[in-house]
Amino acid sequence: MRMVEIIEKKRDGCALDNDELKYFVGEYTRGSIPDYQAAALLMAIYLRGMDEEETSALALAMAHSGDVVDLSGIPGVKVDKHSTGGVGDKTTLVVAPIAASLGVPVAKMSGRGLGNTGGTVDKLESIPGYRTSLDREDFLNIVRSGGISIAGQSGNLAPADKKLYALRDMTGTVESIPLIAASIMSKKIAAGADAIVLDVKTGSGAFMKTLESARALAKTMVRIGEGAGKATVALLTNMNVPLGNTVGNSLEVVEAVETLRGRGPRELTGLCVELAANMLLMAGKGDLVACRKLAQGSISDGSAFAKLLEMTAAQGGDVSFLTQTQKFPRARVVEDVCAPSAGFITAMDCGQVGRASMALGAGRETKDGAVDHSAGIVLLRKTGERVEEGQPVARLHTSGGKKLEAARRIFLSSLTLGGSPPPPQPLIFDRVGKEHLKQY
Repeated sequence: MRMVEIIEKKRDGCALDNDELKYFVGEYTRGSIPDYQAAALLMAIYLRGMDEEETSALALAMAHSGDVVDLSGIPGVKVDKHSTGGVGDKTTLVVAPIAASLGVPVAKMSGRGLGNTGGTVDKLESIPGYRTSLDREDFLNIVRSGGISIAGQSGNLAPADKKLYALRDMTGTVESIPLIAASIMSKKIAAGADAIVLDVKTGSGAFMKTLESARALAKTMVRIGEGAGKATVALLTNMNVPLGNTVGNSLEVVEAVETLRGRGPRELTGLCVELAANMLLMAGKGDLVACRKLAQGSISDGSAFAKLLEMTAAQGGDVSFLTQTQKFPRARVVEDVCAPSAGFITAMDCGQVGRASMALGAGRETKDGAVDHSAGIVLLRKTGERVEEGQPVARLHTSGGKKLEAARRIFLSSLTLGGSPPPPQPLIFDRVGKEHLKQY
């Protein structure tokens, strides 16, 4: 088999077969195919697209390019949850403990953030002592004993994706639905869960800016998951407004704790309950209505928060920071951003809010960069609310004044003020399952 013939075939708009894709993924992972040929194929896929069979074959080949986690020794239906990323998205810290508290094992491998804010691993590492680096046996033992572990990716999990993602980032081929779907689902399949719940964000703070593109991505990922024997469902959720009232690592941990203790923002709590309910549904805990009640009940009776404490202790974290959140270090500089004029906030560009948080130090610009766990933004007013001139809209947390001025400028550019409130938007647009698409 010759790589140049595979490139030419896709260049000419033909579908690649399973053997060709397995050959490409395997040989590129081993280093036998040079970057320039892999880049040529990625560009051909970007321009020509892939059909359902091709995309599924690519995802499976990538999933099996390295280790595949075996969770069969853990009793019960193991359910994973993945978000395509957004501003203020701390849902894993709430959803996973809810599901685990109700008997659904969650063995979740999460990543570090690159860009606006840290990822789930960065957030958890703001808890002193919390170990996100676990060897495979420790990880599995924690799930066996407590029903939940959230840790960083370990071992040789989907190495083809690591190589291909880096190449896509350098060749202008990131924004391809087949390549995005194969990247996400290869890691989810390799992680070994029986079922997968996907939170596909759409809007100004999401990778997929339009509902149409988010729906296409969700359908593709659901088909890949189902084809791999994993029960899969996706919720299409709104990222035109930051999720919750905080953006930044320790700030988001505190808000997640407040949500698990029944004091979280309404929209964050609502989304977390819906995601958890879908995880419970996949595990056979009842219909969606019953599962919503179970999820809400685990917050009300404190069992979900107790599960977060149990996991934190098992992974070496100081649980007193969760029971007494005032112990988290406060940023050296904390200042308000005030409304430049009176009116209703008709829009808040999430992408700009995220960039403001990165300017404060909450995110990283390079893979090896550091994050300031105390940096970030607390939103005091959000889209649809009225503000007066000079009224505080947000509170910026950072380590230094130079960062503050840049972040203030970026944040103010995110705001659009008008004379009347905007029409309300749904929190969840659609639910994409194996058989149908349901509009909420």
